Amino acid sequence: MAKIAVKPKARLLAKGNGWAVSDVVCTAGPQDRPFEECHSGASIAVVVAGTFQYRSTTGCELMTPGSLLLGNAAQSFTCGHEHGTGDRCVSFSYSPEFFERLASDAGAARMSFKALRIPPVRELSPLVAQTAAVLAGVNRLTCEELSTMLAAQTVQLERGVAPRRTGWEPSSLARVTRVVRMIESDPESFHNLASLARQAGLSSYHFLRTFQALTGTTPHQYLLRLRLRRAAIRLRTEAAKILDVALDCGFRDLSNFNHAFRLEFGASPRAYRQTLTSRISPAA
Repeated sequence: MAKIAVKPKARLLAKGNGWAVSDVVCTAGPQDRPFEECHSGASIAVVVAGTFQYRSTTGCELMTPGSLLLGNAAQSFTCGHEHGTGDRCVSFSYSPEFFERLASDAGAARMSFKALRIPPVRELSPLVAQTAAVLAGVNRLTCEELSTMLAAQTVQLERGVAPRRTGWEPSSLARVTRVVRMIESDPESFHNLASLARQAGLSSYHFLRTFQALTGTTPHQYLLRLRLRRAAIRLRTEAAKILDVALDCGFRDLSNFNHAFRLEFGASPRAYRQTLTSRISPAA
């Protein structure tokens, strides 16, 4: 039976003069043929759930939660789901003129992306968490402010992204994708390098090498940032006690959580929560 192409479903969240933000959900899986698309303008998509392979004429990247998909105007691409079903992104699109102004103001020497992806790095964590909060209807920043800040930080970070190897073996992609999806489905449980390597069917050394090469982070960094992003979203969307949020997100004690959160977001969990402008009255 021939595979069919499944087109992602996009829901417009907000738009303005030169920018737009959409919630993009894809339900494709290994049984479906990748759908060929084309970026109408400069594009930055924040992956909030799922995994997929992003391919264009310049290479292929494994996209994971917390990473940024980068695209230039008129660039053709496909998103494949050979090793897992479904994903969700918040997509920010910019007209060429609007993006050129933003990139110039941010100090970029060029107005197009060379890289296809920025991995989940610490510098992006506050904006990635804020983007995910948009889906929950809790906005500290307006979508226009978020679009502007994300574009500026992305062009600055993308300058430091080194050229990467492409053409990874399907078995390596399958092993890492399986582990990433397992972590995403159960980030609160205990995971260490040895247990994750067993899940992938690799030695600890080869798993660490392969995971870092494909995702751009080590397994520990990836898991920690996923837990911290989930905690940040809960702090903004729920009235739960900070201790309960920490324990529910996989941290064993409040002190460790406070330290890790401050390093990642530049503020304590309490101070981060207090910037919320919604009507939630969080507990201490």
